[in-house]
Amino acid sequence: MKRKEHLSKLGTGLFTFISIFYVLPIVVVLFNSFKKKSYINLEPFKLPDSTTLTGLDNYTTAIDQYGFLEAVGWTVFITVGSVLVILICTSMCAWFITRVQNRFTKGIYLLCVFSMVVPFQMVMFTLSLVTDRLGLGTPWGLIIIYLGFGAGLAVFMFCGFVKSIPIEIEEAALIDGCSPLRMFFSVVLPIMKPTYISVGILETMWIWNDFLLPYLTLDIKKYKTISIVIQYMKGSYGRVDMGAIMAALIMAVIPVVVFYLSCQKYIIKGVAAGAVKG
Repeated sequence: MKRKEHLSKLGTGLFTFISIFYVLPIVVVLFNSFKKKSYINLEPFKLPDSTTLTGLDNYTTAIDQYGFLEAVGWTVFITVGSVLVILICTSMCAWFITRVQNRFTKGIYLLCVFSMVVPFQMVMFTLSLVTDRLGLGTPWGLIIIYLGFGAGLAVFMFCGFVKSIPIEIEEAALIDGCSPLRMFFSVVLPIMKPTYISVGILETMWIWNDFLLPYLTLDIKKYKTISIVIQYMKGSYGRVDMGAIMAALIMAVIPVVVFYLSCQKYIIKGVAAGAVKG
């Protein structure tokens, strides 16, 4: 028993030590966001003092000069819209695949799973061409594109959970006169809440931090996400504004970190709920 306690304490100490290395870069960026630009490269690991401290100047520069708040608005719109569309469409698709057993539904499921292993680099140039041809270079069009790329994982997780739902519940709803659509939204969807939360968190973190898809598809002259604005700070204006970059990174990271920490317990719960055999 004592041996297990010692091993547990050793493991806790080891993983605590490892976690420090994951948190350290964020702490360094936070300190540098309050320092003058000339001192960030010279003394990146030194705490701000009376000489290097610049207050909130870097944050105001990122907001006023580079249009950071507008980018936040577009990022929020794209993230919320994409996650809602992915959740509704993929959950209905997974329910149909699981309940209707035939070659067509099995083919759809295999295609969704196969899309998870296809490298994005294989389709990025074709995607850019198709986006231009169909006029999808807008935030609304990007939501459709995210639906295509996010459907694989979402359908896989939802299918696993739907298999655990007793079919008798749905049969009872049909006997009571529910249509298939009403039965899904009134009976099946509330039961799928754990997986909804889990998939929503994973998709939110991916879309919020994504750079490549918005950069390839959006009309950058009109629409910029947070990641694109930060990239523009680095070179498009002929200089590297490290202070504004550090401030923008902190403002971009804090919302998703808070969101993840407040919802992380649902990720394990949702994955465990969907990890069942059919």
